[in-house]
Parts: sequence; structure tokens; C-alpha cells
Amino acid sequence: MRPSPFTILLVEDSPDDAALMLRAFKKIGVDAPIRHVSGATEAICYLKGEGKFTDRNTYQYPSFILTDLKMPTGDGFALLSYLKGTPQFAVIPTVVYSSSDDPDDIKRCYAMGAGSYIVKRSGNDELRRVFQIFFDYWMVCEVPAVDITGKMLPTYSFGKLGERYSSS
Repeated sequence: MRPSPFTILLVEDSPDDAALMLRAFKKIGVDAPIRHVSGATEAICYLKGEGKFTDRNTYQYPSFILTDLKMPTGDGFALLSYLKGTPQFAVIPTVVYSSSDDPDDIKRCYAMGAGSYIVKRSGNDELRRVFQIFFDYWMVCEVPAVDITGKMLPTYSFGKLGERYSSS
């Protein structure tokens, strides 16, 4: 099960789209913190706990990330690339929520480590329906345990299948 409390990091450059998404989460009963940033550059600062994001009591380490793809201040590809290249962050479940239905964008996102790719829907009811599915799914997924800074907690895999895999 997802650790409690959990935090969603929403990476979306459009204030209108972000407001709709935040409202949809609220309507389906999500009361966890949802931290909104406007692009990959800001999301990476959030993940690193840099600048205004140094206080992890206010800017909790994200349990999962929901990101737009096409953004002028660091796009979703840049964020996925950073996540994939940083083992500490590569384990964060990341969903791309984009208006692009381009098969090459979809393929590239999965190749870069996206856990899911959802094409943006129109209409508030459809948005809530999709977010309810998204939220229900991610709430039953297992993820590695981390401390407040996002550092993965050690596991003890001696004698188990997991000992073959590095915890870094």
C-alpha cells in the first residue's frame, strides 16, 4: 500500500489545466497534499529540495508525479530523463498526462520510464473519471520506502531474490 501521508507532485504549465486537475482530485476525495509546479526545471528543484523547496515539512517528497509533456520551462521529456538518470528518483511512479496522442511521444515516454501515459480528456466528468481510475490504481501499487528527503530506506534482501538488485 501507498505510504501515508502521501503527496502528489503535479507538473503542469497551464494554470487553467492545473486548476481543473486540482479540482478534479478534490471532487474524487483526494485530501492529500498536491504540490503544483510549472515545468520540469521547477520539478527537479522540488525533488532535490532546492531553493524554495528546502522545507520538506511544507514540500513533502512526492509519492507520485503527474506531469504534462509539452511545457516551455522544461518539458516532460526532460523530467523523465532526469528521473531515469537519478536512481533515487527513478522509483517514483510517474504518469504523463498530455494532450499529445502522438504515438512517438507515447513510445518515448514509456522508454524513458513513465509508468503510464494518459491523453488529456475534455469535460469535467471525464477528467474526474480518469483521475479516479488513476488514483485508485496508484493507491494499491507498492513503491520502495523512502525517508522524508526521498532517500530510499535500506532493505535486507539477504537470501531473497531482491539481493541481486542494488538498492542505489
